[in-house]
This record gives sequence, C-alpha cells and structure tokens, in this order.
Amino acid sequence: MYKKLLFLLVSCACALALNGCASQASKDPLEGINRGIYKFNDVADKAVFKPVATGYKAVAPTPVRKGINNFFNNLGSITSVLNNLLQFKFANAFSEAGRFVINSTFGLAGFIDVASMDKIPVHKEDFGQTLGHWGVGSGAYLVLPFLGPSTVRDTTGLVFDSATTDPITYTHNIGEIRLHNQLRAVQFLDKRTELLDASDLVDEASLDPYAFMRDAYLQRRASMVQDGLVPRDLIKDEFFEEDSSAVSAPAAEPVK
Repeated sequence: MYKKLLFLLVSCACALALNGCASQASKDPLEGINRGIYKFNDVADKAVFKPVATGYKAVAPTPVRKGINNFFNNLGSITSVLNNLLQFKFANAFSEAGRFVINSTFGLAGFIDVASMDKIPVHKEDFGQTLGHWGVGSGAYLVLPFLGPSTVRDTTGLVFDSATTDPITYTHNIGEIRLHNQLRAVQFLDKRTELLDASDLVDEASLDPYAFMRDAYLQRRASMVQDGLVPRDLIKDEFFEEDSSAVSAPAAEPVK
C-alpha cells in the first residue's frame, strides 16, 4: 500500500513538472512517438478490436449491451463521488452517491439505470479533471497503447483512479486475477462498441485522423474540466488556427 501511494505522489509530481514545460511549448512535443503509437493502435484496432466490437454489436441484443454499459457506468460512479468531493462539489458528489446506491440495489447491480429513469443527473468526474480544476494544465499530449488519446495530466489521473476507486482493480488486489481480466476485457469491448460510429466518422471526415483525434480530445477534456466551457487559450492555440480576419473568441464558449 505504501509503495502504491508513493508511486501516485511521484506521478502527480511528474505531471506538475512536465506541465510547466509543456505550457511553454507545443501541446504535442512527442508527436513523432505519438504518431507511431497511434499507427500501432489503428492497425490493431482494424485487425482485431473493431471486427470483434462490430460482431458483438450485431449479435448481442440492444438490452444486453445497454445493461453491460450501465453496469460499468455504475462502477464509475465511485470515482465520480471521490473526485466531486475533491473539487468541493458536494451536491454533485451526493447525487453520484445516490445514483450508485439506487442503481446497485433497485437497478440489479447497475444493469438497469433506475437513477436516470428518476431523472437524477449525471456528474462524471475523474482525477484528471480534478487536477485541471485546481489549476494543473494538461501537459504534453500522449497516445497510450490500446487506450488511445491522453495527456500527462490525464494519464496521472487514470493511474490514481485505477488504484483508488476502481472496483475492477480491487478484484486483482484480492487475487481474483481471472475475474479481473474478464471484467477488463468486457469493459474494453463495451467502450469500443460505443465508439464504432465515432471511429467511422474520424476516418471519413479527416485527411489526418491523428490530428483530428488529438484536437477533438484536447477540446473535449478542456470542456469537461470547465464544466461545459472551452477556455479561450484552447480555442486560439495552434491546433485551432483562426483566420487572421476572424473576430476574437470570447473568454469562454459553451460546447453545443
């Protein structure tokens, strides 16, 4: 336990240090490496993951797929509770805790999203967003093997959340390795199935899918940190070049 906490503290320190460097340079200083990993992910996805996800979507009835998706979203509520608390969003934390209790009981372990039926809002938060909320910049853009787009800050957040509030990690910690691997595989398949339409759009809409994916990810994460607003510095950075005759963007713009 001590080693894990030490590792998390070191990771956070690295995120803060690297962020200071990255804020002065391009948000993608590792583009050469990132493009290589992106290409690897793309080949693996087209050869294995996308066909499996397409087959799963074709074979599994919609209620089954929806139930599995609800199950993993419900597990993610635990992460949202902690990170809402860390951001002092106490009402949102209470709402997420309520969603988890309701769905875990009346929703049959989360397979039925009863909380949404009761119109209880969703307030998803992760540790990457928490770091951003308290002023930590995104740092350098990263492409992770198999997992895809990320940043130094979000990778740190992923490590922290996985080690502290992810029930699937807990199954590994208690020695249920087979169960852990099965849950991870199904979770990955569920996420890939959700992104089928989006991946087709990226391939068809952009001459440079890598740049399209990078820009979309950075803008989306900035919006999530700002609770639906995109900061002016992101709109005007090198990834979103404006025509010189364009009117300056406002300080923040809501994402529609």
